Parts: sequence; structure tokens; C-alpha cells
Amino acid sequence: MASKLLLIVVFIFDLIAFGLAVAAEQRRSTGTTRNDDEDNYQYCVYSSDIATGYGVGAFLLLMASQVIIMAASRCFCCGNPLKPGGSRACAVLLFILCWVTFLIAEACLLAGSVRNAYHTKYRKFFFDKEPSCETVRKGVFAAGAAFTLFTAIVSEFYYVCYSKSRGSFRAHGGDASVGMAAFK
Repeated sequence: MASKLLLIVVFIFDLIAFGLAVAAEQRRSTGTTRNDDEDNYQYCVYSSDIATGYGVGAFLLLMASQVIIMAASRCFCCGNPLKPGGSRACAVLLFILCWVTFLIAEACLLAGSVRNAYHTKYRKFFFDKEPSCETVRKGVFAAGAAFTLFTAIVSEFYYVCYSKSRGSFRAHGGDASVGMAAFK
């Protein structure tokens, strides 16, 4: 039987991580060029860096929820064997899908946070082109938010399927010998 408390805690963590990733997308840094006081060169000025904190927060909460699910299910490889059947097959498929979506979400959130925190400090003189005020591409945090949502859904279903299939499975009823019975 799946633990309802565990499912609720993981859902809350994933929901907050999703909200932070969406907020990070909305609050990405923007860069504008400014002239110095003497009009000799131009440099980049960036807006608030709050999206980096939101992205890192989403990254950490998603990681915490994944750790909780994997610890509760013993990462699918430790503990008692699972009962054969549809629930076990579903659990195997969802386990793989859960890790794929988790890794994509974490990569998007981490890359977006690192890129958002990076600000170009160099300057260009007026006879050169304008400086490149590089920022995070639109959609990086949104992709992280989408895959966070996919991970939340898949991990919840994985844990439910795993819980249905969990139990002590004995292939031969506990006896490893071949039964001999009289045939008539």
C-alpha cells in the first residue's frame, strides 16, 4: 500500500518546484547597454538576479522529492523482489521514465540558473559594436518547469505501481526441490 503521507509530501515539493521554475522564467535577467559618464565606452547593466535563486530552489526541491521517492522504493533494486504482473511491468517502465524526466528537468534548471547568474563584465569602445549583454534564452526555465511537472506525475504513478507490486515473492513456495507426487 502506498503511503499517502509520502505522496502528499512529494506532491507538495514538486508543486513548489514547478512554481519556482515558472517564476524563474518570468523573472529572467535582462541586459541593456549604457554609456559611461564620459561617453568613451558602453557596458551592460542587468536587471534583478532573482531568477537564479528561483531556479536553484526549484532544482533543490525537485532533487529532494526524487530522493524521497527513491529512498521509499529502495531505488527499485534493493529489498524484496516484486510480485510478477502488470504492476511490476508498469513500475519498471515508470522508474526509467521518472529518471529520464528528472534528469532533463534538473539539467534545464541548473543550466538556466548558471546562465542567468553569468553577467558579461567587459565593455566596448564606441568605434566597436555594442557589447553583447547575454542572458538566458527564453524557455529554458519553462522547459525545466514542464519536465518538473512530468517528473511529479510519473514519480507519483511509479511509487503507486511499486507499492502495489511490493511484497514477499517466492517462486517455489519457499521450497527449492521438485515435488514428487503419486500420479493415477
